[in-house]
Amino acid sequence: MGSESSGIFIIKRLEYLSRFNIDYNFLPISTEDSLLISTIKKLFKQEPKKLVEVVVGDRVFNPQKIDLSFFNRIKILKKNYIAWMKYAKKMAKILEKEMLNKKYDLIHAHRGFPEGVAANIASKSQNVPYVVTVHGGEIHSLMRYFKDTIIRTLEEAKKVFFVSEFLLNFAKKKGYSGKNAVVIPNGYDPQIFFPIDKEVIRKKLGVYKEGYKYVGFVGNLIPVKRADKLAEIFKSIKKFVPNTKFIVVGDGFLKEQIKSETRKLDIIFTGRISQREVAEWMNVMDVMILPSRNEGWPCVIVEAQACGTCVIGSNNGGIPEAVGFEEYIVDEGKNFEERFANKVVEILVNGYIPDQFIKHAKKFTWENIVKMEIEEYKKLGITR
Repeated sequence: MGSESSGIFIIKRLEYLSRFNIDYNFLPISTEDSLLISTIKKLFKQEPKKLVEVVVGDRVFNPQKIDLSFFNRIKILKKNYIAWMKYAKKMAKILEKEMLNKKYDLIHAHRGFPEGVAANIASKSQNVPYVVTVHGGEIHSLMRYFKDTIIRTLEEAKKVFFVSEFLLNFAKKKGYSGKNAVVIPNGYDPQIFFPIDKEVIRKKLGVYKEGYKYVGFVGNLIPVKRADKLAEIFKSIKKFVPNTKFIVVGDGFLKEQIKSETRKLDIIFTGRISQREVAEWMNVMDVMILPSRNEGWPCVIVEAQACGTCVIGSNNGGIPEAVGFEEYIVDEGKNFEERFANKVVEILVNGYIPDQFIKHAKKFTWENIVKMEIEEYKKLGITR
């Protein structure tokens, strides 16, 4: 089970579970924006959230909707414990209804909270064990509000999959024992992310300029990604490497601010695009940057590396683990943006060997990741 917004991380897992002949059902459970909230979002040029069916191969999974009043939604946004637990219990009821008169060997919840809580409730009522995959936000953001509940959910699971060592260690510092933990990151699709000749793809996309370097960012344009500092980083790079094009792939409420601050730069904003389009733009880039203030396991890193593109990242969260090479990591501290830009300039001037990144990324194909998870299922006696 997972939220409807869990997206590609779950879909890819399910595709490979099918290939390995593991039988499963998927319950995408979430809520959608009411008419009032949709209207407010449109006023701020944001897309309202609507539930959509999830397609995995030739199977279609319909989203399971939880109705939330405007006031309960506000309570959830304010991290009200009672409101969150009511939401988790509603998820559990949907899960329990699905499990009635059907034989399930295991519940696999994606995110420790609230999905993990719902799995725990259903596990006890249906006498079926559960495992949890921890992706990040429920640990480094929600732990401060719901620490005891989250830790209890993790401790009572048969197994907890953390997407990075950083997240596991963070949970341990908060009181989690780690006795049932294993680190299994998210993966990437090698049929989508692979090297393309940079000159060829730049010409295809109409952005080729002889002698130019290309620096890009891929992600949500929000503060935790340090998108508010992209303009400063880009401008510092431009000072030393004038012939540089910048690419911003993604969307978010900081987009207009970034556009305003970079209007004198040679910059491209793609907005939200498909994975195949993302892969093309990653191949355009000489360097992709990820200066985030926090991350669980940023898949965009291994996706870019699979394209043979160098990634420079901050020393936060799971970024160093994903990058895999400490020389491409920039520590937090004074003058961070300037030092980050200097590292990018260093790479643009001196170059790099793409094959080292491609080799590193291959460890994280979805096939390899799902094989690791299936091995953990087998240890629990789940083999079909």
